[in-house]
Amino acid sequence: MTSCSPLLCLLFLTLSFFLLSPSQVASSSSPVIFPIRKDDLSRLYYTTIQIGTPPTSVITLLDLSGQWSWFNCDGGYNSSAYRAVPCGSNTCNSAAGLGCVSCSGPIRPGCTNDTCGVFAYNPFQNTLFSDGLGEDVLVVRGTDGLKYNSRLHIGQFPVSCVDSSAAEGLPKATEGIIALSRAAISLPSKLSEALKLPKKFALCLPSSSRLGHGDLYVGGGPYYRPFTGKKDFSKTLLITKLLVNPVSSAPIHGDSDVSVEYFIGVRAIKVDYTPISFDSSLLSINSTDGVGGTKISSITPYTTMHSSIYKALVKAFTKAALKRKIVQAAAVAPFGACFRLSTIQKGGNAGPEVPRVVLVLQSGVSWLLKGANSMVTVSKEVICLGFVDGGSKPATSIVVGGHQMEDNLVEFDVGASTFAFSNSLRDQNTSCSHF
Repeated sequence: MTSCSPLLCLLFLTLSFFLLSPSQVASSSSPVIFPIRKDDLSRLYYTTIQIGTPPTSVITLLDLSGQWSWFNCDGGYNSSAYRAVPCGSNTCNSAAGLGCVSCSGPIRPGCTNDTCGVFAYNPFQNTLFSDGLGEDVLVVRGTDGLKYNSRLHIGQFPVSCVDSSAAEGLPKATEGIIALSRAAISLPSKLSEALKLPKKFALCLPSSSRLGHGDLYVGGGPYYRPFTGKKDFSKTLLITKLLVNPVSSAPIHGDSDVSVEYFIGVRAIKVDYTPISFDSSLLSINSTDGVGGTKISSITPYTTMHSSIYKALVKAFTKAALKRKIVQAAAVAPFGACFRLSTIQKGGNAGPEVPRVVLVLQSGVSWLLKGANSMVTVSKEVICLGFVDGGSKPATSIVVGGHQMEDNLVEFDVGASTFAFSNSLRDQNTSCSHF
């Protein structure tokens, strides 16, 4: 494995042709489920996958923007079922492989010759690593909507091996990244294809590691949550459109590639149901360069906003807070608006009683962010508005981060091009956490 710039990686890779190995297909009528845990230090989210023969447990960070799944193979992973994907094969083409890679060491997972070349991207280093694409058996669990039931073996799940240097900067517990994007070889795409399930998946992100784990569902509902009996939350989700950015923001892409990330249409932002004022053109995606709009990210801890949107939000929120006799405190980085906890009423299940932040979406539905999702406690005395200034020239005007999604059930339906959400489950006497 070598580290390189995108340009150098493209120059070094050369194309060749090889035959595609036979595929193994599993079938199931029920969706599958993975546990989601929160790393409280980085405030990011991870799951454990079972891969290989014999199965190896690998802790991987959830990345809604990830094109390829990859993990550090230096820890003893040595599966007898691992197979390199030949460069020039149909699988390589569907994975948007960019050529061939070879390895001078002993043949093993992650070190093979004439192998489909892909780039493992580490968003925390902003670095690309050229690696070979392989396939292995993935062990998954079926679900009835909350509990685990059947165990299935998915043949030829695509993954790339990297060494430990490629994983630097990831949360300490994690060994790689599991791709959740629209890409053809992401986890949801491959499982939906292999199990003949609807092309959709859902996240229920927990708010703390101490409260148990959340869930990643692949293949649709039903979605049941603790303490709610047989209430199927898939029947009550609010729905808006998923948008496609015509310009890819991936580190490596062709001129005609569209983004594999998930964009939604925010039409307005309100504080206590009063619209805030800013240049609304920032909410649209520029068709020429892909700049602007709103995307959803699982590797962004707190929602970031274009400076002008952020400043307008802080101004409106602070004004509304003062009307409630909430006293301001000195700002605590990275937040720009903080308040004295002693001056805020505790409120109900959905967090402290503070002004409500509302994202008005394209279809007219509203994503309501109450105190648990809008505020971050930074000390025993101070709580801050949990949004971050994204600068005056961000590629995307609003990036909805993990904190704003916690204890919300959110569903990405690629087949129907829709995004659905529950608003805070805390208001419905449940959450995304269970043991």
